[in-house]
Amino acid sequence: MKDQVDREEKAARPSLYGRQMWLQVQHMLLNLPLGIAGFVFTVVTLCVGLGLAVTVLGLPLLAAGLAGSRWLGALARRRARTALGSEVPEAAPLAPVRPGPAGWVVACLTDGLSWRSVLYGVLLLPWGIIGFAVTLVLVLVGWPVLPWAMRGLAAVERMLVGVLLCPNALTERVRELEEDRGAVVDTAAADLRRIERDLHDGAQARLVALAMDLGLARERLSESRTPEDVAGAARMVDAAHGEVKLALRELRDLARGIHPAVLTDRGLDAALSAVAARCTVPGGVKVHVDLKGSERPDPAVEGIAYFTVSELLTNVSKHAAARTATVDVWRSGDRLMLVVQDDGRGGADPRTGSGLAGLAERVGAVDGVFLVESPAGGPTSVTVELPWRTRAARA
Repeated sequence: MKDQVDREEKAARPSLYGRQMWLQVQHMLLNLPLGIAGFVFTVVTLCVGLGLAVTVLGLPLLAAGLAGSRWLGALARRRARTALGSEVPEAAPLAPVRPGPAGWVVACLTDGLSWRSVLYGVLLLPWGIIGFAVTLVLVLVGWPVLPWAMRGLAAVERMLVGVLLCPNALTERVRELEEDRGAVVDTAAADLRRIERDLHDGAQARLVALAMDLGLARERLSESRTPEDVAGAARMVDAAHGEVKLALRELRDLARGIHPAVLTDRGLDAALSAVAARCTVPGGVKVHVDLKGSERPDPAVEGIAYFTVSELLTNVSKHAAARTATVDVWRSGDRLMLVVQDDGRGGADPRTGSGLAGLAERVGAVDGVFLVESPAGGPTSVTVELPWRTRAARA
């Protein structure tokens, strides 16, 4: 029995001369021709571009050289992931501030990753010569130490790629914040369009009809000669009164859609309970809110949490064919956690461009997390994680 276990452990243990080692050998041998090509390209384009910088062609040529170096850096990252097992994230593409060739040139010249790729292209030639020579000698005469030598060379290569070719954390953070800002602006614009449409098609139309009805009723009263005329004017006033009630209801619903008063006055527990009470799920919606004390989150985070749960419950009512649903809200450290579950038919996917995608963008705009688990046939579980920023801390 012990011998069998030893054999299984030995079989599971990676071989020193396995596939990964030969991938590293191949990587080191290819570094020399790639280093020569990258060095020649980098030096020629940068020297010519800098030499002609005073002319019209200089800066575009320099930008082209930087773009080529950036492409060579992307190739080096892919090679490192394949042969060295390096977890190097891919860099975001260049994002010119202004459209057109001038914007592209400026983006290339001001991109830090492009200049670091230039440095990598220059250093790859001497490093490629060293790696090629050591690897070739060890492959021919140094078999006993080849695996350990390859690990050392791979570690140095991973360090070079990580230092010079990894996207800068600050740059990536700025890019994420720019994307979040764009999502917030788009969401605000969409909300304004929705409010304008609801006012124009709903309350405004009713108020216009109300004004017309009251005008006709006033004319009829001023010209009334018989009891029938007075009764007709009274009926018109009654109809106008009904229109006033409907207009007030629509305005109240619209105000609740902008920011409900119950959320401001009584917090998430009461506001979400009111949303759950309006949900048309046959078995009802159970709401459990545990925020540990009287402290409340930032109004912006609280509003996003409210509208996210409201939209999710609306989706449950319209599309899930669910019998029951639950809403759980609690605080975990510096995060506000929301989980909305239903026993419906499932199949919800934010990648299809549905309303879930908009919710994911709104949550991501405040550094939140939006996860959907909805296999075909159900059940569906949506987990939302938002940063907990208190009102006192904001003040």
